[in-house]
Amino acid sequence: MLGALMASTSQYPSANAAARLDDCVFAIRKRTSIEPRIGVVLGSGLGAFADSLEGLVKIPYRDLPHMPASAVPGHAGNLCFGHVQGVPTVCMQGRVHLYEGHPVDKVVQGVRTMARMGVRAVILTNAAGGLEPSWSPGDLMVVIDHLNLTGTNPLAGPNDDSLGTRFPDMTAAYDPALREMLRDTAREARIELREGVYAGLLGPTYETPAEVRMVRMLGAQAVGMSTVPEVIALRHMSVRVGALSCITNLAAGIAARPLDHAEVEATARTRHEDLITLLRGWITRAGSLSS
Repeated sequence: MLGALMASTSQYPSANAAARLDDCVFAIRKRTSIEPRIGVVLGSGLGAFADSLEGLVKIPYRDLPHMPASAVPGHAGNLCFGHVQGVPTVCMQGRVHLYEGHPVDKVVQGVRTMARMGVRAVILTNAAGGLEPSWSPGDLMVVIDHLNLTGTNPLAGPNDDSLGTRFPDMTAAYDPALREMLRDTAREARIELREGVYAGLLGPTYETPAEVRMVRMLGAQAVGMSTVPEVIALRHMSVRVGALSCITNLAAGIAARPLDHAEVEATARTRHEDLITLLRGWITRAGSLSS
């Protein structure tokens, strides 16, 4: 992780970022007439939600210009369009990560494409390691803030003013109203939600016990290898953001056994029904808010 903090930011977004987004949107609109209002990013082991969309249209990332495909298990690599209780919705069924070797502008291409299509609110999900010893694998956590420890930022380099301001405010990066919608949905469904700060690291190694102690001292309750660049890119484009972590394991030095990605996917799948309930309820509420 310490190497990540000193990582080079030489992979700047190119000056034609907006043109690349327009290429992608043009290709999408040849495949579907759905104009989504709400976006969902589905993390490791959580992609099955996209298959529940009504009137599903599924477009593989590989069929879209400038969209990189993930090679990580649990990330199918499809852009999925459909409806949830009448709300037009787009889901990223899996994402790409910095640790796969993609430059940061490629990592955020998917969420920027959502924003370019007119999506006004996005919920991002992820599988995360828990930093609280009293928490258990399978717990769900509403993200209230983040620590960017990836060593990079999708806004580094020349700013594209057509996408957003040079210095976007991140005071309320995780929208309070969207968080309350998650809480309301959870209360109705009697699903327990944790709350906490998410620390985004580069990966792909899991953190050492010393790094876990450091991140806990910085105030985080969960740690993962995604989400943070996407949140920054969305806020840059004035899209409202919410985020939900599935605590799939306790982090190194807290867990009693070695960490394993297969276990991460398996734990995420055990919360499949609750996650579908939360996402469907949240989309219904957020769809009304953003109309």
